[in-house]
Amino acid sequence: MAKVEFRNVSKEYTENVRVVDNFNLNVNDGEFLVLVGPSGCGKSTILRLLAGLEEITEGEIFIDNKCVNRIPPKDRDISMVFQNYALYPHMTVFKNMAFGLKLRKFPKKEILKLVNKTAKILNIEDLLERKPKQLSGGQKQRVALGRAIIRQPSVFLFDEPLSNLDAKLRVHMRTEIKKLHNRLKTTMVYVTHDQTEAMTMGDRIVVIKNGIVQQLGAPMNIYNDPANFFVAGFIGSPVMNLLNANIENGQLIINNGKIKIPLLETQKKVLRSYNDREIIAGIRPENITIENNGPNYVGVKLFLDVFETLGSEILLYLNDGKSNIICKTDKYDPKIKQTDTLTVFFNVDKMHFFEKESGNKI
Repeated sequence: MAKVEFRNVSKEYTENVRVVDNFNLNVNDGEFLVLVGPSGCGKSTILRLLAGLEEITEGEIFIDNKCVNRIPPKDRDISMVFQNYALYPHMTVFKNMAFGLKLRKFPKKEILKLVNKTAKILNIEDLLERKPKQLSGGQKQRVALGRAIIRQPSVFLFDEPLSNLDAKLRVHMRTEIKKLHNRLKTTMVYVTHDQTEAMTMGDRIVVIKNGIVQQLGAPMNIYNDPANFFVAGFIGSPVMNLLNANIENGQLIINNGKIKIPLLETQKKVLRSYNDREIIAGIRPENITIENNGPNYVGVKLFLDVFETLGSEILLYLNDGKSNIICKTDKYDPKIKQTDTLTVFFNVDKMHFFEKESGNKI
């Protein structure tokens, strides 16, 4: 096991165009850390810099307190699992898993022992004589994992390993990877654009935009306390409702008066300096209800565009004539029809407020 440290790391592909900009991060020994962000934000580049597959423009990377900037990938004691599995098509599963050990001159008996042990962990013992073309996507991913863990590296790197799998298999495999981490206790750095993967898998997650860290923390801390409206609008499924608003006479005026919400006394104090200034108000879909659940709930009339039934919950897609608003509820009323006007209730105590200019949380 090992800890990983990025110190002021930057990467430029062309002059004055930085894919990664002054990136600083400490990954704890044995931690499962997830880098998450939209496509093109630089997260895979960060992983490739750590692996040694890309050259750093500025800064330093340390693995177990040793600077690895000039150390080739094969000597960094890492294993990487790729999105496309990267299996050798002409080799059997056994030979794919054994290949790295063979290059390192392991004895044949030791290779056989390690392959069988790893195959048992991943439940692929009956696949050892098959070739990749005879495997399903999930089986290929298990083999790729097996090839990575058989080397017993200090650090595992995962570059969007589940994106080629169907939805059901993704859920299953992310559980398997998390169980594997619990068993091995090895440092793992995992890249994904899927915020659900990030929330369910990471001990901590790093939200990245344009090569810059937006927020770092435990999944639920980021969910409950987003640092800016980019994080608020990226983390969560469905994402947080973000609405243009002003503060007037202790009220939140949304969309030029389409919605008016009296603020709590604590909120009035926080927002006092923002009177007559435009801000962004945020509320998560689960904090909008179709029942009045207490004194902190304020009724708002909205139009229903469409609703989706998801079994245990229903998503209501609403609008105030200007903005779309999503409500997540477990209450289903068969009388509700599209184009109906509904009264829904905002939990004012759960609202978030962001500066319009900087995007930072107020």
